[in-house]
Amino acid sequence: MNEPDLSDLSALVAITETRSFRAAAKVRGVSASSLSDAIRRLEERLNVRLLNRTTRSVTPTDACTQLLERLKPAMGEIAGALDALNSFRDSPTGTLKLNVPIIVARSILPPIVNRFLLSHPGISLDILASDTFIDILAAGFDAGIRYDESIERDMIAIPIGPRTQRFVLAAAPDYLDTHGTPEHPRDLINHACIRHRFASGVSFAWEFEKNGKTVKVTPKGPLLASSIEVELGAAIAGLGLIYTFEETITPAFQSGELVPVMQSWWLSFTGPRLYYPSRNHMPAPLRALVDFIKSDHKLSLA
Repeated sequence: MNEPDLSDLSALVAITETRSFRAAAKVRGVSASSLSDAIRRLEERLNVRLLNRTTRSVTPTDACTQLLERLKPAMGEIAGALDALNSFRDSPTGTLKLNVPIIVARSILPPIVNRFLLSHPGISLDILASDTFIDILAAGFDAGIRYDESIERDMIAIPIGPRTQRFVLAAAPDYLDTHGTPEHPRDLINHACIRHRFASGVSFAWEFEKNGKTVKVTPKGPLLASSIEVELGAAIAGLGLIYTFEETITPAFQSGELVPVMQSWWLSFTGPRLYYPSRNHMPAPLRALVDFIKSDHKLSLA
């Protein structure tokens, strides 16, 4: 039996983790046909079928499952051994793949990314901004950024960016002149509200808090969108009230296009966190980012 190539074995791991040739190809930055060729070579050399393939799914055979039980730890050791070579360089090298929410990519990450890349010229960042919750390991990411409520408990998580954030309610001055200014969350029932729809298709209730009291309101209005740019434009045009991240609204406050409403009821919450799996061998680029974030936070407090 000819010994299989390490790259073909790595392709098998990627395909079984994502259960898709197309998804695995995207993770590895190659074509789906090249992965198909890798599996064909493996099956020919091992003389055993490894994957059951249909038009809708890819599942490992019993033989493949048994192989992967011993293969995955070995592949992890190989990756760790290669990554350990970074200790012999002046600075770590490699690519770090991150999955982050759109609001974080837009408002929080840019200055952090810029400082990090300037101080680590050997590292490249590959960032996907998406509000869809995914399994970062199965999708081929080294780490992700999310808010507390959506981080799996078996992950390590450290704060990144602001320690607290707020949702703020705002409206155009013309809208308030015409329709009046709400004083309490229940007043919003009689107002036009501009709502946000997340990637899951869900549009959440608006939650407000004051003196330990929480009030939730199901908003109604002329616009439901998944684009904050569209929502902001509608609010500035006077179509209704908008309730979103403070970082998104701040420029409109500064220009006077929008004004704050019901400030004593704005909801505060814990800022985002960088999360990653607990590993014996953390990739050097990820270790560098973790150390940088911790150091950067100390400097910001000094």
